[in-house]
Amino acid sequence: MNTPELLVDGLAFGESPRWLDGRLWLADWGAGEVLAVDAEGRTEVVVRVDGLPICFDRLPDGRLLVVAGRDGRLLRREPDGALTVHADLAALDPHPWNEVVVDARGSAYVNTIGFDFPGGTFAPGSVALVTPDGAVRLVAGDLAFPNGMALTPDGRTLIVAESYAGQLTAFDVAADGTLGGRRVWAAVADSAPDGICLDAAGAVWYGDVPNQCAVRVAEGGEVLDRIELDRGCFACALGGPDGRTLHLVTMRWDPGALAGGPRTGTVLTVRVPVPGVA
Repeated sequence: MNTPELLVDGLAFGESPRWLDGRLWLADWGAGEVLAVDAEGRTEVVVRVDGLPICFDRLPDGRLLVVAGRDGRLLRREPDGALTVHADLAALDPHPWNEVVVDARGSAYVNTIGFDFPGGTFAPGSVALVTPDGAVRLVAGDLAFPNGMALTPDGRTLIVAESYAGQLTAFDVAADGTLGGRRVWAAVADSAPDGICLDAAGAVWYGDVPNQCAVRVAEGGEVLDRIELDRGCFACALGGPDGRTLHLVTMRWDPGALAGGPRTGTVLTVRVPVPGVA
């Protein structure tokens, strides 16, 4: 494995990377921005969001969905750049909402950790389904700090990282978007899986903040690769022209970063042998 190289430095709190339109997109929570980054590390602010832009994904028609985590809203960015409320999530759970992933039909899965963080008393989290018309319903619960999520290319399986359980949990996706068939996809003891991405071999890369590393794991739990880092890894995304560039979003954990500083956030890149899924 090659040594990771620095692409971006000085982020307040980078998270939720996605490879879109030939660039890496990510959220900077502390700055309240969604950024796009080119191969030379030049950044563009795509959208600014009040209420903490936790995570984002795109609808099939290209419009951006952004989780305003503190406000419990799923926002939609229209072609003219205007932001509108796509769904009200706070009515289901008043605690911070976290990751979002959109399926081919335009439905969005959004999870909530289920308690105030940092500083709150732990309670289990859940996953909600937001249909294209903005209707919201819970489809899974009893998750120990749900974090990164990914859909398999066929749309039949949703994988959720449970940071406090040390495991990746999978659900079967029914035709109406309902989740069932819950199972442990990979147990990763003594680990805290955070943001995840799938590769073309069916393995998952996940970031691990307390252990300061990124890990590639197969279904069943076999660890296939591990990248040691000098600070916590919050999420990963595969991209680049051939899909073989792994982007690692890292930071030295400090709750003050949510307010804009200190700025220890980086994006690192490393070449890997297996590309990401389309």
